[in-house]
Amino acid sequence: MMIMMRAAVAAAAALALSLPAATAHAAEGERAVPQVLPIGVAVTALPVAVEDRTGYRRTSFRHWNAGDVPDDGCNTRQEVLLSEAVDYPSIGPGCVLSGGSWESYYDEVSVTDASRLDIDHMVPLAEAWDSGASAWTAARREAYANDQGQAASLVAVTARTNRSKADQDPSQWLPPSPEALCRYGAEWTATKLRWGLAVDEAEQQRLWDIAAGCGGTEVEFTPAP
Repeated sequence: MMIMMRAAVAAAAALALSLPAATAHAAEGERAVPQVLPIGVAVTALPVAVEDRTGYRRTSFRHWNAGDVPDDGCNTRQEVLLSEAVDYPSIGPGCVLSGGSWESYYDEVSVTDASRLDIDHMVPLAEAWDSGASAWTAARREAYANDQGQAASLVAVTARTNRSKADQDPSQWLPPSPEALCRYGAEWTATKLRWGLAVDEAEQQRLWDIAAGCGGTEVEFTPAP
């Protein structure tokens, strides 16, 4: 089994190296091309580096801003809630939401009160800082923290699961629902690939473990501009 796993990893690495630079940022004025990779290949395409949290402050990532539609009166959090609603809520003055329903896929809980939901950064802000965002401009960190250009980047989940996750990577925390595992592994990988973020060795190993049990799962991402 170990020999087969090593052979599969080697094959995935060879395929990843033969692909175009999928994780490169789109050049100014160019349209980023969406990428779809088997999960094992996608994990292998992630750069590996030692993490460093030196200098991290949550305030280095400005959020929530006016969102994708600045004139709608809703901020990024509210826009994500609207986009992920199973039953659409009523929108009051100041974009106050009432009614509606949501499904928190981390724990398979249905929620009918938007105040019970957090908007989780799939890759937490501190983890992003550790993995390369410390070198970004303030504007790029703001774009990351409010990213609605890829559905996997921000997700509405129960406050309980989001706070349990905190700033942990998959080697330290995974969603409590077994049904969420393959999706979570794929979306974590997609977010890191989208933003060109690295993984550490423990994180990479856990992602490989997830990929080994999630055959047929694809990772879809579009490099961030």
